[in-house]
Amino acid sequence: MPRYEYRCRSCGDTFELNRPMAESGAPAVCPDGHEDTVKLLSAVAVGGSAVAPRGGGGGGGGCCGGGCCG
Repeated sequence: MPRYEYRCRSCGDTFELNRPMAESGAPAVCPDGHEDTVKLLSAVAVGGSAVAPRGGGGGGGGCCGGGCCG
């Protein structure tokens, strides 16, 4: 289930809630009971890189049965 971050405009507290995506825009009450909150925009960083495997000739690329068909 996604986690969303909110900030309370009344007390300035920042808190997180786990809720379904369908409820991401629903009002959230801060832990101190204030209802004047705003959902914060979260940035997700994903590290690493993907490199496509190089085909072994033949034009179609790829291997069959787990062995190289070079």
